Amino acid sequence: MKKLIALLLAMVMVLGLVACGTPAEKPDGTEGTGTGTAEGKGTIAVVAKGETHAFWQAVKAGAVDAGKAAGYNVTFQGPTSESESEVPNQRNMVESALNTKDIKAIVLATIGTGFVDQLVAAYDKGLPVVEFDSGLYSNGADITEGKDPTIGSVATDNKKAGAVVAENFYAYLKAQNVLANGYKVGIIQHDSTSTGIDRAGGFKEKIEELAKADNITLDINLQEKQNNAGEYKLGLTALKEWGAQAIFMTNEGVVNEVFPEVKDNAGDYKEILFCGFDAGTNQYDWIKDAGATCALLVGSVAQDSYSIGAEAVKLAIAKLEGKEVADVGIGGQWYNKDNIDELKGKNIFYMG
Repeated sequence: MKKLIALLLAMVMVLGLVACGTPAEKPDGTEGTGTGTAEGKGTIAVVAKGETHAFWQAVKAGAVDAGKAAGYNVTFQGPTSESESEVPNQRNMVESALNTKDIKAIVLATIGTGFVDQLVAAYDKGLPVVEFDSGLYSNGADITEGKDPTIGSVATDNKKAGAVVAENFYAYLKAQNVLANGYKVGIIQHDSTSTGIDRAGGFKEKIEELAKADNITLDINLQEKQNNAGEYKLGLTALKEWGAQAIFMTNEGVVNEVFPEVKDNAGDYKEILFCGFDAGTNQYDWIKDAGATCALLVGSVAQDSYSIGAEAVKLAIAKLEGKEVADVGIGGQWYNKDNIDELKGKNIFYMG
C-alpha cells in the first residue's frame, strides 16, 4: 500500500510540473518552451537608422506587432542619430543581428553604404534581408555577384508622396482663388539624396501639371540644402527675398528649423502659405495654430511609419513561409487641422 501511494504521488508531481509549463519534448526530439511564445518560430532582427525618435518608435511598434501576430520574436536596434558618422556603429549592429540566436531574417535600413560584407554573410547563412526606408547599395555593382540576400524593399514612395502634397496644396490655393500666371512657389529640399530629390521632384511635377491644366504657369524656385544647422533657414530667407507666395518643406528637419523663424518673425512671413512633410510636435503646433499667430501651415503628408515597420517584417515572414514576395510602396497620408488628431490616434502622425 505504501509503495502504491508513493507511486501515485510521484505521478501527480510529474503531471503538475508539465501543467505548469516545464519544457516538454517535441516529436523531433528537441525541447519545447511550453509557453507558446514568439521564439518558437525564431527571430527577425530589425536594424534601423535610429531608435529613439518617435518615427522609429512607431516603426518598431509595427514591426513587433507584425512579428507577434505571426509567431516570431522581433529585435530592434538603431543608432542614436542618423549621421553618417554612425555607420560603423550600425555595421556592428548588423554583425550582432547576424549572430542573434535563432536568427531567421534581417530587416535593414542603413544610414549609408559599406555593408557588403555583412550582406554577403547573410546570403551565406541563408538569411533573407528586407531593405526598408532606403536602399542598401549606392549602385547595383556594390554587392558581390550572385550573393545578394535582399528579397524586396518596403518604403514610402517619396515621389508619389510629394505629389500627394502638391494635389492637396494646389486644391487649397485654387479654393482661395490666389493662383495666377507667375505665382511663386518655393521648395526647400532637405538634401541631395534620392529621398529629398524624389519628394521635391514629385511635388514640382504634380503642381506644374495641375496648374497647366488650368492654363496657369507657375514660377518655381528650388532651394537644395544639406542637413547642417542654419541651412534650411538660409533657404527660407532666400525664398522670402525672392518673393515666394507658397513654400513646400520636404521633411521634418526643414519644418523644425523654419517654424521657429516664422513664428518669431510673424510679420515677415504672414502672407506666405506653407506645406510640409513628415510629422512631429512642431508641425502639430503649427497646424493647430491655424494662422492665428503666424503664417499658415496648410497641411502636410505623414509617412505611415507604423505600416513601414509592419510590412517590412511581414515581407520577411512571407519569404520564410515560401510565399511570393514583392516590393511594397507605402503611401503617405495628407493631414491638416481637420484630421491630424485622427491620424495621431492611429500612430500615423507622431509627436516628438
